[in-house]
Amino acid sequence: MGKVLVVDDSMLIRQKVSDFLLSKGHTVFDAEDGASGIDIFKKDPHFDLIITDLNMPEMNGIEMCSALKALEVPLPPIFMLTTETNPELKTRGKAAGVNGWIVKPFSEQKLSILLESVFKK
Repeated sequence: MGKVLVVDDSMLIRQKVSDFLLSKGHTVFDAEDGASGIDIFKKDPHFDLIITDLNMPEMNGIEMCSALKALEVPLPPIFMLTTETNPELKTRGKAAGVNGWIVKPFSEQKLSILLESVFKK
Protein backbone atom coordinates (compact mmCIF):
# COMPACT_ATOMS: atom_id res chain seq x y z
CA MET A 1 0.00 0.00 0.00
CA GLY A 2 1.27 3.51 0.72
CA LYS A 3 3.56 5.43 3.03
CA VAL A 4 1.72 8.07 5.07
CA LEU A 5 2.94 10.87 7.35
CA VAL A 6 0.47 11.80 10.11
CA VAL A 7 1.15 15.12 11.89
CA ASP A 8 -0.98 16.12 14.89
CA ASP A 9 -0.20 17.41 18.37
CA SER A 10 -2.89 15.16 19.84
CA MET A 11 -1.43 11.74 20.60
CA LEU A 12 -4.98 10.32 20.61
CA ILE A 13 -5.72 11.59 17.08
CA ARG A 14 -2.32 10.42 15.78
CA GLN A 15 -2.95 6.99 17.26
CA LYS A 16 -6.50 6.74 15.90
CA VAL A 17 -5.48 7.76 12.38
CA SER A 18 -2.32 5.62 12.47
CA ASP A 19 -4.20 2.53 13.69
CA PHE A 20 -6.74 2.94 10.91
CA LEU A 21 -4.04 3.37 8.26
CA LEU A 22 -2.07 0.40 9.58
CA SER A 23 -5.23 -1.75 9.46
CA LYS A 24 -5.47 -0.91 5.75
CA GLY A 25 -1.87 -2.02 5.13
CA HIS A 26 -0.18 1.38 5.00
CA THR A 27 3.19 2.26 6.50
CA VAL A 28 2.78 5.15 8.93
CA PHE A 29 5.19 7.74 10.31
CA ASP A 30 3.91 10.28 12.82
CA ALA A 31 4.97 13.63 14.22
CA GLU A 32 3.63 15.81 17.03
CA ASP A 33 4.02 19.16 15.23
CA GLY A 34 4.90 20.74 11.91
CA ALA A 35 8.61 21.13 12.68
CA SER A 36 8.91 17.42 13.51
CA GLY A 37 6.90 16.57 10.40
CA ILE A 38 9.36 18.50 8.23
CA ASP A 39 12.29 16.72 9.89
CA ILE A 40 10.78 13.32 9.09
CA PHE A 41 9.97 14.36 5.52
CA LYS A 42 13.50 15.69 4.90
CA LYS A 43 15.04 12.37 6.00
CA ASP A 44 12.96 10.48 3.42
CA PRO A 45 10.59 12.52 1.24
CA HIS A 46 9.04 9.50 -0.47
CA PHE A 47 5.59 9.68 1.09
CA ASP A 48 2.36 8.91 -0.73
CA LEU A 49 0.17 11.04 1.55
CA ILE A 50 0.47 13.57 4.38
CA ILE A 51 -2.38 14.10 6.86
CA THR A 52 -1.81 17.07 9.16
CA ASP A 53 -3.59 19.07 11.82
CA LEU A 54 -3.76 22.84 11.50
CA ASN A 55 -3.38 24.15 15.05
CA MET A 56 -0.17 22.78 16.60
CA PRO A 57 2.65 24.18 18.71
CA GLU A 58 6.06 24.98 17.19
CA MET A 59 4.74 25.13 13.63
CA ASN A 60 1.13 24.87 12.46
CA GLY A 61 -0.06 22.81 9.52
CA ILE A 62 -0.17 25.65 7.00
CA GLU A 63 3.33 26.79 7.97
CA MET A 64 4.54 23.20 7.61
CA CYS A 65 2.96 22.88 4.16
CA SER A 66 4.54 26.16 3.04
CA ALA A 67 7.94 24.97 4.27
CA LEU A 68 7.53 21.62 2.49
CA LYS A 69 6.54 23.41 -0.71
CA ALA A 70 9.69 25.57 -0.43
CA LEU A 71 11.85 22.42 -0.47
CA GLU A 72 11.08 22.17 -4.19
CA VAL A 73 10.74 18.40 -4.18
CA PRO A 74 7.69 16.52 -5.41
CA LEU A 75 5.06 16.54 -2.68
CA PRO A 76 2.39 13.92 -2.10
CA PRO A 77 -1.23 14.92 -1.61
CA ILE A 78 -1.63 16.80 1.68
CA PHE A 79 -4.87 16.77 3.66
CA MET A 80 -5.64 19.00 6.62
CA LEU A 81 -7.44 17.18 9.45
CA THR A 82 -8.75 19.92 11.73
CA THR A 83 -11.66 21.43 13.61
CA GLU A 84 -11.24 24.65 11.62
CA THR A 85 -13.80 25.42 8.90
CA ASN A 86 -12.90 29.06 8.18
CA PRO A 87 -12.89 29.65 4.39
CA GLU A 88 -9.92 32.04 4.71
CA LEU A 89 -7.86 29.28 6.37
CA LYS A 90 -8.87 26.87 3.61
CA THR A 91 -7.71 29.40 1.01
CA ARG A 92 -4.40 29.88 2.82
CA GLY A 93 -4.03 26.12 3.07
CA LYS A 94 -4.64 25.64 -0.63
CA ALA A 95 -2.01 28.29 -1.44
CA ALA A 96 0.42 26.39 0.83
CA GLY A 97 -0.19 23.12 -1.02
CA VAL A 98 -3.09 21.54 0.89
CA ASN A 99 -5.19 19.35 -1.39
CA GLY A 100 -8.18 18.75 0.88
CA TRP A 101 -9.80 19.46 4.23
CA ILE A 102 -11.25 16.90 6.64
CA VAL A 103 -13.15 18.32 9.60
CA LYS A 104 -12.81 16.75 13.05
CA PRO A 105 -14.47 14.81 14.43
CA PHE A 106 -13.90 12.49 11.50
CA SER A 107 -15.13 9.03 10.73
CA GLU A 108 -13.28 6.02 9.40
CA GLN A 109 -15.62 6.25 6.40
CA LYS A 110 -14.25 9.73 5.58
CA LEU A 111 -10.70 8.41 5.89
CA SER A 112 -11.58 5.47 3.65
CA ILE A 113 -12.91 7.83 0.97
CA LEU A 114 -9.70 9.87 1.24
CA LEU A 115 -7.54 6.75 0.90
CA GLU A 116 -9.53 5.56 -2.11
CA SER A 117 -9.05 8.91 -3.82
CA VAL A 118 -5.28 8.87 -3.19
CA PHE A 119 -4.57 5.18 -3.70
CA LYS A 120 -6.82 4.43 -6.69
CA LYS A 121 -6.35 0.93 -7.97
